[in-house]
Amino acid sequence: MEFELWMLLVFPLFFGMGWLTARIDIKQMLFESSALPRSYFQGLNFLLNEQQDKAIEAFIEVVKVDPQTIELHFALGSLFRRRGEVDRAIRMHLNLIERVDLEEDKKQQALFELAQDYLNAGILNRAEELFLKLQATSYAKAALNFLLELYQKEKDWFKAIDVTQRLTVLCGQPHGKEAAFFYCELAAAELAQQQIDAARIHLEQALEANPQSVRATMMLGDMENSAQHFSNAIEIWQRIEQQNQQYLPLVAERLLQAYRQTGRVDAGIDKLQTYLNKHPSLDLMNVLFDAILQRDGAEAAYRLVRDELQRNPILLGLDKLLEARLLGVSSEHRADVEMVKNLVHQRTRTLAMYRCANCGFKARQFYWHCPACHGWETYSPRRNEENGLNI
Repeated sequence: MEFELWMLLVFPLFFGMGWLTARIDIKQMLFESSALPRSYFQGLNFLLNEQQDKAIEAFIEVVKVDPQTIELHFALGSLFRRRGEVDRAIRMHLNLIERVDLEEDKKQQALFELAQDYLNAGILNRAEELFLKLQATSYAKAALNFLLELYQKEKDWFKAIDVTQRLTVLCGQPHGKEAAFFYCELAAAELAQQQIDAARIHLEQALEANPQSVRATMMLGDMENSAQHFSNAIEIWQRIEQQNQQYLPLVAERLLQAYRQTGRVDAGIDKLQTYLNKHPSLDLMNVLFDAILQRDGAEAAYRLVRDELQRNPILLGLDKLLEARLLGVSSEHRADVEMVKNLVHQRTRTLAMYRCANCGFKARQFYWHCPACHGWETYSPRRNEENGLNI
């Protein structure tokens, strides 16, 4: 049983229980219970037997017989929406709103439910209109949260930012993290249109909203890198260690390339080695492996992976170790090493994926915005195995 089914189950109590004073008036309770339509008890029986379709039809009959059953209207409307029967939910809530005898608080509730119906149906303009109308009611906070969801669907980032600011004022809780992502989305769209100055302003606003916004810092570094201001890009990307060191692997490759562009590849390798020593990471090791292989040869690259695997023993590291060994193995033993590596690689395919902490969606690339549940920054920048997720 779902939704507000508890409401349907306890509904007879509103008929069957008098106000408790000195004692319960049994006769009165029996009298009021007898006033319930037979369809109501049929509906309860269907619910108890998990026959929801028949239960709904029975309760609809109750509503027809007794239009005063307002709570039953709400319960059925909510059930229709959750079952995907949005048209029926809309009709149910519109019928409530059109009643002239409906109390103000119930009318507000009906408007709130109707707005959700429109949102689920994709009729976003009507949903927005109703949620805005509810700003002066007790549903203000919930309506703002739905508006935030709506504006994200429409990618109307300016309005989404405005809602985060209003939520902060209303609730006294900061929403800077969400606002920072919306500023980053604005900047990304502007960069695609070569609106560099506007993008820079919005990235700076993102950092004002959330000084720990790694994404904004990465994008600012990327802008400097694209402008061939490599030293500036290096300085900006290095700030990520103070914001959240787990995200360093995401900029490791571009950081090393920027060092290479300034003729300081050795300094870049040293920097990555320092990061790896302080913040063990498979992706950091992979970037460093390629750099050392190019500069110092296969044996030095193998020693790097071997030492790191001893310090941080994971299967993904073993896969890399076998790759490194293949670079220097004799032709006599090459087939054996390749066979073992292929077996290990097959086992580590899911371990190398990223995973949303909110919904569990797995992906081979990192996302700031989960494509499944649409949560922001729900992906760890570390691989599944590094997070202890052996799935």
